[in-house]
Amino acid sequence: MNQKINELNTLLEEADCLVNTTQINDALDIMAKKITDDLSDKIPLVICVMNGGLIPSAALLERLNFPLELDYIHATRYGMETTGSGLKWLNYPQSELKNRDILVIDDLFDQGHTLLAIKQWFQDQGANKVYTATIANKLHDRKVENMRPDYIGLNVEDRFLFGYGMDYQGYFRNLPAIYAVKGH
Repeated sequence: MNQKINELNTLLEEADCLVNTTQINDALDIMAKKITDDLSDKIPLVICVMNGGLIPSAALLERLNFPLELDYIHATRYGMETTGSGLKWLNYPQSELKNRDILVIDDLFDQGHTLLAIKQWFQDQGANKVYTATIANKLHDRKVENMRPDYIGLNVEDRFLFGYGMDYQGYFRNLPAIYAVKGH
């Protein structure tokens, strides 16, 4: 166990902090204003995508001062790995979805496969409109065609990220900033 702790502590010490807490809070304030402008008259169903969306969802929810409902899904392409594969559904929402305006919140918009599949699933369930939000958007040209979140907090480098909901092999989701693994 001590070896693992040492490895993880070294990884964090050597990591590059790409986005600090102040920058994240500023981005969340801007996102919340836009979401409020668009959804405050709709009583939306807010969906947290577990586990990565937990931290950004909680932070956004504190900034949304209008009636809404909350539920979650657990869908992942990564699991404990550092690369993604097919989407795996671990939990579906329990709320009524038909004719609802839905806001899906996740941590990262990388290529867009996960968010596109989730958005399509909600549309297939009869949602009125599905909005998407992520705290981070990786800057690269490997995005899924015709998919972009409605609300993006920050643009970040195309590196292996962790912190603020994003993990490194299941660790560090709890960090209040966004880091990149050294050399990746």
